[in-house]
Amino acid sequence: MSHLDLTSTDLPDRSTAEHYNRIGIGYSSVRRPDKRWADIIRTALGDARTALNLGAGSGAYEPTDLQLVAVEPSLEMRSQRLPDAAPCVIARAESLPFDDQAFDAAMAVLTVHHWSDLEAGITELLRVARRFVIVTYDMNVQADYWFTRDYVPEIAQAERSRVPTLERLTSLLGPCDISELPVWRDFTDGFMTAFWARPEAYLDPEIRRACSAFSLTDPEAVARGVSRLRDDLASGDWQRRHADLANQDHIDAGFRLITGTSPYAQPQQGAGQGGAA
Repeated sequence: MSHLDLTSTDLPDRSTAEHYNRIGIGYSSVRRPDKRWADIIRTALGDARTALNLGAGSGAYEPTDLQLVAVEPSLEMRSQRLPDAAPCVIARAESLPFDDQAFDAAMAVLTVHHWSDLEAGITELLRVARRFVIVTYDMNVQADYWFTRDYVPEIAQAERSRVPTLERLTSLLGPCDISELPVWRDFTDGFMTAFWARPEAYLDPEIRRACSAFSLTDPEAVARGVSRLRDDLASGDWQRRHADLANQDHIDAGFRLITGTSPYAQPQQGAGQGGAA
């Protein structure tokens, strides 16, 4: 489907939209969807024929074989929508301009931590879709990631203030399944932990700018940590401390796939029936 901006009557959350208007410049060149995650997400969507992508950004991980509508409040992110990305509605997760159970499935990939009102966003997600596929991350795992732990622990402090715990999410979603999403050493989606085996990437300001964890952390703390990492790479200290990573194909960086069925879902005649408003 071709790209189309459809303006809803509800204004997007300005704090989220304005944040991504700043950090979103050049985002799509760093945050390139990884096919392995894309395949996992598509499998999780199952036999859905219609889907909604909340916090859709540039359109990463949107299946092209479904009737899909995207929701994205940021102008900068909408301007970087991929060529085959779905039509995009300007709205926010907390107030969706769609009818009840309008979609077979809703997907929310690395977005729930940006919602201004998590409970309202989850309520809306469950209202408009019969089942859900959510990608989020566990800060209990990410806080022990080597870059965060050893160089910029302030990232964990900043992230804990906005990233919902798995317990909080599941309490709102109801019964659901949770599985690990590995991060491979050649991962293409450049979020912060994607570079666990390529530490020199953290020295690049363009890479850091494409990650909200950096932009929401004290810039002086980030600068100090990056400087220490640069010195450790030059001296070989980093390589000696993390020699075990050389033989690892992937790590658990805390990313989780959460799937389930909306409590409001009504039985359908035939698989995947239903349509968007």
